[in-house]
Amino acid sequence: MARRAGTGAEAAAPPWLEPLLATTFFASCTLHGDAARGECNMFCLDCPSAGAFCFYCRSSAHADHRSIQIRRSSYHDVVRVSEVQRALDVSGVQNYVINSARVVFLNERPQPKGTSSSSSGIGGAAKSAAHLCEICSRTLLDPVRFCSLGCKDLAAGHVIAAAKPRRRKGIPRRSPLAS
Repeated sequence: MARRAGTGAEAAAPPWLEPLLATTFFASCTLHGDAARGECNMFCLDCPSAGAFCFYCRSSAHADHRSIQIRRSSYHDVVRVSEVQRALDVSGVQNYVINSARVVFLNERPQPKGTSSSSSGIGGAAKSAAHLCEICSRTLLDPVRFCSLGCKDLAAGHVIAAAKPRRRKGIPRRSPLAS
């Protein structure tokens, strides 16, 4: 049976994708935390069990490995398309241009409050053709299928083993003094 051309969702995910999506980035490195580039924002595709590591750990322990740098955009993890597309098909995932580089988000982002696919635009005119993520229904800018690598992975039938907890702003849901 032939695969649909260009979707990429049917292809088997590489063994490093789920560990990448579950990794927490941007903590201080335990070995190089005091150094200028001691923030854990690197990930090795050849040894994904290593988790996040810093620039100096990459130079010493992962020098000959395929590694990617994770960046932040509006408190969410992104990766440059030019870095990840060598190892993963990112077709069908929404691209954004941030600091003159095309990036994709690693994981699903919550839909901004007060917006939905049926909301009206400026002046009350309805959106002409809303593009939605097939997994989380986030509004997309382009006619693509997914908002993030995580949603594309879920569409391919993979289950993220250890979904990382999401930090949230605001008041806690329950009081620590409640009985």
